[in-house]
Amino acid sequence: MSALKSVASEAEYRPSADEPFMNERQLDYFCKKLLAWKDDILRESRGTVVQLQAETSNHPDLVDRASSESDRALELRTRDRQRKLISKIDEALRRIEDGTYGYCEETGEPISLARLDARPTATLSLEAQERHERRERVHRDD
Repeated sequence: MSALKSVASEAEYRPSADEPFMNERQLDYFCKKLLAWKDDILRESRGTVVQLQAETSNHPDLVDRASSESDRALELRTRDRQRKLISKIDEALRRIEDGTYGYCEETGEPISLARLDARPTATLSLEAQERHERRERVHRDD
């Protein structure tokens, strides 16, 4: 019975500021979250490949053909964005392994747990991200 309680408590676990930052339990939580996210993306990608291979029909109607091509292009753009996201997930997993996960690349300060929970691939603290975005806006306006 205690094993079931342990599994249930692990499923309900949420990192909190009351515990040491990036302790073993938090690292395990974020690692599992990243791996599950990556698995979901890869599963969707496999489904897309199967769907695109199955949908090779030649539509006699030009509107149907255009619609089909538009759908295909949108799906491929989505998969390309997800491919880039997988690279970010892999990088986050490497940071977990080398002990730098959860710390801002710019300042070295801890990234808030709420930010990491919402965006597990974050590499900048909220403040550093805001500064980065302000600099981008200023340079873009030039």
